[in-house]
Amino acid sequence: MKKELESKVINVIEQLKPYLQADGGDIRFVELTDENVVLVELQGACGSCPHSQITLKKGVETAVKKAVPEIVSVDDINLTF
Repeated sequence: MKKELESKVINVIEQLKPYLQADGGDIRFVELTDENVVLVELQGACGSCPHSQITLKKGVETAVKKAVPEIVSVDDINLTF
């Protein structure tokens, strides 16, 4: 079941990549936790952009949760403590 969820999440992230890459950024899937939290790494311009959290939560997380309702949240590993 986890592998199936992970595959769906990766598919959504892959579809979002061109939009981030158009602005000089990128996103890399890192892990799907046992708690259904998706860990990603925002890269390039997205890694240092002051609006990256808005992009992550309003863009990436919204799209992932719409496609895969089981997902609790999407978090950037660079901002996870």
